[in-house]
Amino acid sequence: MLEPEGRAVMAELVKASGRPMVHDLRAMVDAIGYVVRYGIEWRALPCDFPPHAAVYAFFERWSRRGLPQRLVDRLRGRIRIKLGRAELPTAGSIDSQSVKAADTVGAATRGFDGGKKINGRKRHIAVDCLGLLLAVVVTTAGVQDRDGACPLLALLRERFSTITLVWADGGV
Repeated sequence: MLEPEGRAVMAELVKASGRPMVHDLRAMVDAIGYVVRYGIEWRALPCDFPPHAAVYAFFERWSRRGLPQRLVDRLRGRIRIKLGRAELPTAGSIDSQSVKAADTVGAATRGFDGGKKINGRKRHIAVDCLGLLLAVVVTTAGVQDRDGACPLLALLRERFSTITLVWADGGV
């Protein structure tokens, strides 16, 4: 049986205006998870799932309401509580990683990381002490770690006012 908090989340997932749902909610969530897990295009969804256009429409509608982020935040909070921590983190760690971009990625969104000899993008992430993801900022690979850390720390401060300590490596 779902807790009251879980029922509220499920009620928000199915809340929609217009015609009634045609596809099973579980199939929609599973299809979105499949796209995220395997990094495929929406059109490449296997035929076992509902049509890709319907799945994408659900994802867009849920994203506009901020539901995916709220679900992740609640799950992170539950994991932290189960492991004996406070629901909201008070410390974190930041780092970045350069990732090669495909030739199809536009030049405006990729750059060259001279230190690692990589042409692509750079992801700047913040995690809590348990390694749970808190915030992500994606930049061109040419952005220095210290320059990418500024928007990341601003986002981290906006989302988690409880954080008072952040560790970083020598690049920041």
